[in-house]
Amino acid sequence: MISVLVVDAQPLQRFGFRMLLESTPDTEIVGEAENGAEAVRRITELRPDVVLMDIRMPGVDGIEATRRIVAAGGRSRILVLTTFDVERYAFAALRAGASGFLLKDIRPEELLAGIRAVAAGDAVIAPALTRRLLDAFADRLDDDFCGPVREDPRLNFLTDREREVLVAIGHGLTNGEIAQRFTLSESTVKTHVGRVLAKIGARDRIQAVILAYELRLTRPGSAPHLARPSRARPSF
Repeated sequence: MISVLVVDAQPLQRFGFRMLLESTPDTEIVGEAENGAEAVRRITELRPDVVLMDIRMPGVDGIEATRRIVAAGGRSRILVLTTFDVERYAFAALRAGASGFLLKDIRPEELLAGIRAVAAGDAVIAPALTRRLLDAFADRLDDDFCGPVREDPRLNFLTDREREVLVAIGHGLTNGEIAQRFTLSESTVKTHVGRVLAKIGARDRIQAVILAYELRLTRPGSAPHLARPSRARPSF
């Protein structure tokens, strides 16, 4: 059973989510909140598996609430839902630590699939779609994507192959595409991806993509390339 906290400023929207979740055998709604501040408080009390997070709310908005919840280090994963300004909010929500970003006009079965994916530790947004999203908005949101690759202590723990896999993830390649590029089996790639996420402290693939952009391992509009390490790294 997947426990869900619904956070939305609109009572009718919360009611709709409740009706859907209560009619689905493997989901249950454990609480509601009408703004981000209330959501942050209720997380500690309810510890839901998934939080359905609206963005535009009075007081603490969904992006700031997501940032606070993720920073607290709890187990709850955030699935952001909005009807407004995808271009303005999507990257900010994912950067704050959300595990997915969907529009409220999706079909009920798509929302349920997204909840299940996030609860299982996956990202709702497919890697290729994530890359297109970042390519479209990163240059508007942060001018720091230009310049040389940034050094970061987390990269020191990656083997050469794992660093290559991180760059490939940053370019939106799927496991199958990474396997083809490096002539590996998909099971081996899956193992590499898991190790990369663990070593860089990323909760999911989306956060790995964002880190690759922030460290300039990849950048908007660039063709896939494999950045080689600048110095020796421990191999483990």
